[in-house]
Amino acid sequence: RMFVAMVPPAEAVEDLDAFLDVRRAAAPFRWTQPDQLHVTLAFLAAVPDRSLDDLVERLAAAARRRTPVTARIAGGGAFPHPDAAKVVWAGLRTTGTDHAELVRMSDGARRAANASGIAPDGQRFRPHLTVARTGRPRQVTRWVQLLDGYEGPSWRVGEWSLVASHLGEGPARRPRYEEVARVQVG
Repeated sequence: RMFVAMVPPAEAVEDLDAFLDVRRAAAPFRWTQPDQLHVTLAFLAAVPDRSLDDLVERLAAAARRRTPVTARIAGGGAFPHPDAAKVVWAGLRTTGTDHAELVRMSDGARRAANASGIAPDGQRFRPHLTVARTGRPRQVTRWVQLLDGYEGPSWRVGEWSLVASHLGEGPARRPRYEEVARVQVG
């Protein structure tokens, strides 16, 4: 399992972590570790070893065709919806034409995977960072409202990471993430 991601800088992660830290005890969620926060551009369920070099080359070419954008973590939501959520997320806010460029980044990462013979998931791209998983469907409207009031520092998205996800190998049987490659945008 792999994914192509935009990883926020330490300053943005620390700000969100400080905002959530004083509130985490109020909910029995499985909170995402700060070092695992990311925005998934493309999820790749199966990447054969023989395809990895080609994938990295194609991702690098796709990233070079894109323009860096300015983003910030802001707002929030829940999947599938706040009344019966399994995932609580923080949003990614951009301004002006940056949102369209962000969508083009996701499209480019998915096309690069397809061209390498790797099928990306078919989910519609919705820029977000998963902050918690609920385990079973839960009412999380208050958490969404809380996150709606959050706005973190902005940063320039100038690179993508290709990350391998090793299920159950991290602390408390969570996934362990391993960055396989990093490519520059622009």
